[in-house]
Amino acid sequence: MIREELVEKVVQEITAWTKRVPVIVGVSNRHVHISEDAEKILFGGKKLTVKAYLKQPGQFAANETVRLLGPKGLIDNVRVVGPPRKSCQVELLMSDCYTLGIEPVVRDSGQLEGTPGIYIIGPCGFVKLDEGVIVAQRHIHMTPEDAKAAGVKDGDLVRIRFDKGLRCGVLGNVLVRVSENYALECHLDIEEANALGVKTGDIVYMEVGGI
Repeated sequence: MIREELVEKVVQEITAWTKRVPVIVGVSNRHVHISEDAEKILFGGKKLTVKAYLKQPGQFAANETVRLLGPKGLIDNVRVVGPPRKSCQVELLMSDCYTLGIEPVVRDSGQLEGTPGIYIIGPCGFVKLDEGVIVAQRHIHMTPEDAKAAGVKDGDLVRIRFDKGLRCGVLGNVLVRVSENYALECHLDIEEANALGVKTGDIVYMEVGGI
């Protein structure tokens, strides 16, 4: 009886210690970010056009798509995400890497040094990348105000918990990304979202502290 009481007390303390912050989910498929130079080559000087705006300010899914060619395979109809960036970045699912014959490398966006390369093929030309292919590390975008309220900082790793459905569960090593230019949102790729039974618009709970 004493042991049961101690266990219950520990559970209560852990629950009190763990802060749960609700965060909306955005699920992403494979996609490509391109530079202005690549935009000119791939689409013959035509600018990207907006298919749908994303939750992150200024970001949009473009109408334009490309093909990705790796050492062992080809994937068609890969969405371009705009606006153009300083450099090209290809974000794949883990299974895509095996299809294309590329070693999966999990990285935060923009950390491209030493990553695999690929061919990006558009309707008007192609671009050969020597590096720039990643499997994006799952992450949460937030403003400095959001981070302060949650008690986290840029670069922290947290957990997310999804409590609904048959596939509910917990994912660890979720990177916190803080900027004035962000909106609060948890980014998962399709494979990670399917593992939890999560879809875009669902709420997960970022857990800070605890075990």
